[in-house]
Amino acid sequence: MEEELKQSQNLGANLVKVVFFGPESTGKSLLSEALAAHYHTVFVPEYSRVYAESKVAQNKMLTKADVLDIAAGQMQNENAELKNANKLLICDTDLLETKVYSEYYYDGFCPSVLKRYAVENSYDLYFLCYIDTHWEADGIRDRPEHRLELFKRFEKALQTHNKPYVTLKGSFEEKRSTCIRHIDQLLKQKT
Repeated sequence: MEEELKQSQNLGANLVKVVFFGPESTGKSLLSEALAAHYHTVFVPEYSRVYAESKVAQNKMLTKADVLDIAAGQMQNENAELKNANKLLICDTDLLETKVYSEYYYDGFCPSVLKRYAVENSYDLYFLCYIDTHWEADGIRDRPEHRLELFKRFEKALQTHNKPYVTLKGSFEEKRSTCIRHIDQLLKQKT
């Protein structure tokens, strides 16, 4: 399982890598897609959503036994997209997010290998999405009343592990503009 959770070291060394991070229904996917189009690059969708939708379609619940499969699927997709990225790889979540959710939903449970790679895998910047967007039920999302608690957990994870981050608040356009400003700065630093 260790190899499945590692970031590829062969590709992407010169890429800027950013992660959209935070509670569900905060605009991470929309921002990822919009910014990928703006920069003519690719984004890595949130694998846990696809995985959860598959389970729901089978009338099954997610359990802690699914955590490592979700993490491995996320990293497999991220590593696969490295070769398609144009100077920038945008990730709609990462293993640190998977770790936070695992600990939240399963009473502190998180496999040690996930804990390790959630911290070791490296990104240039996290965009922590605040809960100022309308929560939309979609059959997968749950616990809208816990969004602030989750936001605080996500922020604490970034702070605890010294991850560079910017909190995104405001309208979609304000968030998008903030992201572009920070990404442009990172791209300049890499060239």
